[in-house]
Amino acid sequence: MSVKQQNTSIFKTLISVISDTLLVVKHEFKTMFKDRGVVIMFVLAPLAYPILYCSLYLNETLTDVPIAAVDCSRSQESREFLRHLDGTQNVKITSHFSTLSEAKQAFDNKLVHGVIYIPNDFSKKLNTGEQANISIYCDISSFMYYRIINQASNNCVIDMNKQVQVKRLNAIGITGESAQIISNPIPFDGQILFNEGAGFASFLLPAILMLIIQQTLFLGIGIIAGTSRGENKFHVLVNSTVHRGRTIRVVIGKSICYLLMYGAWSFFILGVIPRAFNLPHIGLPLDIIKFMIPYLLAVVFFSMTVSVFLPHRETGMVVFLFFSLILLFLSGVSWPQSNINWFWRTFAWIFPSTCGVQGYIKINTMGADLHRVTFEYVSLWIQTALYFATTCWAYRWQIKKSSKKQLLLEEISELDNNL
Repeated sequence: MSVKQQNTSIFKTLISVISDTLLVVKHEFKTMFKDRGVVIMFVLAPLAYPILYCSLYLNETLTDVPIAAVDCSRSQESREFLRHLDGTQNVKITSHFSTLSEAKQAFDNKLVHGVIYIPNDFSKKLNTGEQANISIYCDISSFMYYRIINQASNNCVIDMNKQVQVKRLNAIGITGESAQIISNPIPFDGQILFNEGAGFASFLLPAILMLIIQQTLFLGIGIIAGTSRGENKFHVLVNSTVHRGRTIRVVIGKSICYLLMYGAWSFFILGVIPRAFNLPHIGLPLDIIKFMIPYLLAVVFFSMTVSVFLPHRETGMVVFLFFSLILLFLSGVSWPQSNINWFWRTFAWIFPSTCGVQGYIKINTMGADLHRVTFEYVSLWIQTALYFATTCWAYRWQIKKSSKKQLLLEEISELDNNL
């Protein structure tokens, strides 16, 4: 065969591959948009979920948390402390009671979320150089209330300690800058990094946005797989009219369809939503795009692999609901991965969201470049290669199963004709 003939043969093969792949892409888009369940997962869910979650946590920091004060001291020092506490933006003293039992009743009725109790010997102990006590009772049913009340109270106590120390130093003749240095030998200048407002949404929602991409994509692919089984007379995943005996073309064609769909949704979820709701977005867009390529590929091939073993379209919904909250914990955002049992840490590496969430937060929230998330980036590419191989194997198995059943049906039909 001449070189020209070889080139012509290669060109025809390439055209055939592209044509078959585009046929699969076209068929997958058609299947996608004619199924209401898939439309909900691939169109409405990626649109509604990010807006819904971000709207719920729009006011991500608590302010003016109502608390009660029990001032048994009724002194100038106790009133000064309560004024200072009430002046913070975190809490607001809405009730004053004479006894702790009265404040407890208001606390039990959820009228306040905390109680500040100042004993009657508070002023006496301060003026005699003894150690005074202030009791703080917090609502621990919500960690947010506890953190806010405890933080505001501690800051006020620290400031009052400095003032008391300065007065005591002045009384023994140490004044001015010397008194200030002695009362505060190590000044504290706390800087909150990557979440200046210490907001709940800023730390949690970036992880949820990445999980929305994975979970909706997984459920959509699962529904498509279940529908394909239901419409196929052999109850296999891949119809013979689509695969034409070419496993790779089917896998690539389907993955192109999903990537085109979720490439656009990723821009909306990770590009538009953080800016619209003032979530952290200090990462370079190019680094995020580069990082999202293996993440989307890994999620697509992972979902395609699992979908082979989902017998019904409803099965994906059960798996979706079961794993959503678990994956949030396993991602290491709401709870440190170092404190998670070794089994669950190992189990977490099955899912692309584990590396995806960690890498995205480092880039987008902490401003890291792609080189600083090399571990997560490489891990996602490894998952992509692994799940691509498992997808090809699973689809090849389904195609062989379909072909055998088709051949058996033709033999039975031919036998019937002969009879």
